[in-house]
Amino acid sequence: MFRNYICPYRSNFKRKCLAKCNRELGDNTAQPSLTLVSGNIYKLDLTSTIENFYSVSSGTISKINIVLRSADGTQQTADLEINVGSFQSTLISPSENSTTILNSGDNLSISASNTNGNADYTLLANGVSLNTFTGSTYNYTDTNITTNKNYELQITQGGITQSKYFSVVINPGVLSENLPANTVIGINYDNSDTTKATLVLNAPGKEFIYVAGSFNNWQPSSAYAMKKDPSSDKFWIELVGLTPGQVYTYQYWVFDTTPTTNSQILVKTADPCSTLVLSPYDDPYIPSGSFPDLATTYAYPAGQEREVTVLQTGQTPYNWQVTNFTKPSKDNLVVYEVLVRDFDADRNYQDLIDKVNYFKNLGVNAIELMPVMEFEGNESWGYNTSFHMALDKYYGTSDKLKEFVDLCHQNGIAVILDIAFNHAFGRNPMVRMWMNDPDGDGWGGPNTDNPYFNTIAKHSYSVGEDFNHTSADTKEYVKRTVQYWIEEFKIDGFRWDLTKGFTQACTASDETCTNAYQQDRVDILKDYADFSWSIDPDHYVIFEHLGTDAEEQQWANYRLNEGKGIMMWGEMFYNYSQLAKGYATNADITRMGHVSRGFSGKRLMGYPESHDKDRLMYEAVTYGNGAGSYPVQGNLTNALNRMASLGAVSLLIPGPKMIWHFQELGMDDSIYTCTNGTVNSETDTTTGDCKLSTKPQPQWVEDWLNDAIRGAIYTKYSKLIQLKTTEPVFNGDYAISPDANAIKPRIYIYDNSLPASSLKNVVVLANFSVADQNVTPDFPYTGTWYDLMDNTPITVSSTSAQILIPSGQFKIYGNQPATLTAETFDLENEFALYPNPAKESFSVSSSADSIEIFSITGQSILKQSNIEANQVIAVANLKSGVYLIKITKENKSITKKLIKN
Repeated sequence: MFRNYICPYRSNFKRKCLAKCNRELGDNTAQPSLTLVSGNIYKLDLTSTIENFYSVSSGTISKINIVLRSADGTQQTADLEINVGSFQSTLISPSENSTTILNSGDNLSISASNTNGNADYTLLANGVSLNTFTGSTYNYTDTNITTNKNYELQITQGGITQSKYFSVVINPGVLSENLPANTVIGINYDNSDTTKATLVLNAPGKEFIYVAGSFNNWQPSSAYAMKKDPSSDKFWIELVGLTPGQVYTYQYWVFDTTPTTNSQILVKTADPCSTLVLSPYDDPYIPSGSFPDLATTYAYPAGQEREVTVLQTGQTPYNWQVTNFTKPSKDNLVVYEVLVRDFDADRNYQDLIDKVNYFKNLGVNAIELMPVMEFEGNESWGYNTSFHMALDKYYGTSDKLKEFVDLCHQNGIAVILDIAFNHAFGRNPMVRMWMNDPDGDGWGGPNTDNPYFNTIAKHSYSVGEDFNHTSADTKEYVKRTVQYWIEEFKIDGFRWDLTKGFTQACTASDETCTNAYQQDRVDILKDYADFSWSIDPDHYVIFEHLGTDAEEQQWANYRLNEGKGIMMWGEMFYNYSQLAKGYATNADITRMGHVSRGFSGKRLMGYPESHDKDRLMYEAVTYGNGAGSYPVQGNLTNALNRMASLGAVSLLIPGPKMIWHFQELGMDDSIYTCTNGTVNSETDTTTGDCKLSTKPQPQWVEDWLNDAIRGAIYTKYSKLIQLKTTEPVFNGDYAISPDANAIKPRIYIYDNSLPASSLKNVVVLANFSVADQNVTPDFPYTGTWYDLMDNTPITVSSTSAQILIPSGQFKIYGNQPATLTAETFDLENEFALYPNPAKESFSVSSSADSIEIFSITGQSILKQSNIEANQVIAVANLKSGVYLIKITKENKSITKKLIKN
């Protein structure tokens, strides 16, 4: 089957259409397919006429451009340009859609022709008629040109008008002036004068730059030529007379009259440091519920091409409720990895805000969002980043993300952003300003003069375009971005994606080199960590390196004596999947802890599940052990009954740990689930793997939280996390030991500095066999021990006396009971306040004997008794702020925070 992407030829629409066709193949299946006639002959019927097919006026199409692709998206032909209709016209000079650079006072010769007899020619410049003529050929010279001009040559015959577009830009020469003090690349707002803003662009090798935008009707005069700092490669301009609060848009028009081979004389691009961009490719498909007013206040400017930057002075700052958040300790950090797109049905920040109690009741103390920076397309994992400082509008507004961060901080939860600084994709301005574009379509990879990107990746895991992190320009851009997210959004940490790509020492084909120790990579990443800590001394720095212990030790142990050290992602999927499946082979989980990797401190963020690997439960049900009394292959119930045990032997190991969203509910949909519900794999050559496809939401649709089996997993995970984050022993030392084989792991956690009267020794036992098993616990000493899941005591008279553990189950024993009693734990999970924040009223999810509202200073404001479940409690008369809600039931009480808006 062949599919085609046909573009009607209507001036510059052709280029936009072909660019979309050639660069965005994800929608290939939506294009019209050709019908096989016979042999190699295919046809496409454009019924009833081509104008009707495209819903355009008669005679407005003069050519069509066709690209043919196979069903899998492989391009079969080049751009095929076909004339349509008897009336044809040609712009001979200058080239159509071209930009001619002139010195002030120069002339421009214009010539054109048409078929089918005489036509009427009208030449307009900046919308004003310059010349008219009737004939079959046209020649005119515009003389003494001193300003930039956008021309339109209208050619009319028989009531049909065809337009040709081109432009002239005056070379303003070098406007040398020192960069204003305390300015950085990107937009610099002046808090003392909201009628102006200073734009700064780093552009090595470029000759002159204009700023075109809504403030000059996209027709920049010489007043909008940027000045050049004489001591750097930076261009700058101060925009004045702006209206505070008004939304403006702009682009840089970047010129190089002697470009590198295959580069363009002119590149029109958004600001590399945009904090909000508008895109003609993506914006029409963004729900208004996620980003209100996108079609009105933030409408993409008509007549422009590619992304534009939003500029708005005098913005109302977000009103942060928490300004002095204390980050949870790295040693007992429990990170919850979230893909916003697949967390809930609306696929936006509001979904996360609405379910903050879900995270709080689970007990996680950090949430890590997969990339939320402007990426190409809308439904994505986010690693195809194009603008690192701009939020992708598909997930919501900047204020919504800030609201989420603020709410997390109110609940003691840190927020971490996943950021892809290894690479960028083709829409990135720093790719496009120095791109290799031999066909002149405005797309291409980095050219040899690109100061930011390598022309060929210097590592073997390349995606997109490869940043050169030895470049001072790249380092400046990365540090500018890091500072922005920390200061503007109060982000607590970054997970740096694919840090293996931060070397210049290897080649794209040399995986051995990429995986080996590279000193330049060590030094570069230490420098970035140092910069992050200079902005925020407690900032979380996390690397996804997955490399050699020798190299990772350099970061994990770095500045550890200052309480810092870089956390390393520790992937243990295969080993834990073996336990989930009930196999002993390669099920050793020793490397889930930092000691096995030679880290001096607890800086290993180990995890059994992440976005990059398949779901443990899918693996178990699909490929698990089908033998024994409790087979897991084909038996979802038996598989799910093992999920809490996997949490026990991963989360409780000292040091930071991570869970992938809905691991705590036993998510069993494969990561390769397609939008139509089928499952494929990375090796599928027919349709390509569905790893990145948008996933369904069974966890909410089927109410998994109240499911007897899945809800129990969540409850046990919550208790495990509570133990880890509240009991000091879990910040201590540990040892991991298999019993006879790795399928019955034993974990010993201890802190000998704690007194004997406190919980100082913990023994974790688990049985991942498909049959009930006796496990030798090897308690460190005899006496009374306690099952920490419910504080039930047992008497240990022999440290080696075996304990029967059912298939897939676990036991956690401590020398003292947990301080978080089962009753308090259950009460914490029983009650939720909603909505929170509240405006007029709030409700309590379960019945209570009483509730009492206190101010943050402890003053009792309101008390009510005999509260029914979901009863509405009015708070309209309370001032905005934070309040404490004390809930009492059966002589036990808990206190929760309520935000009153």
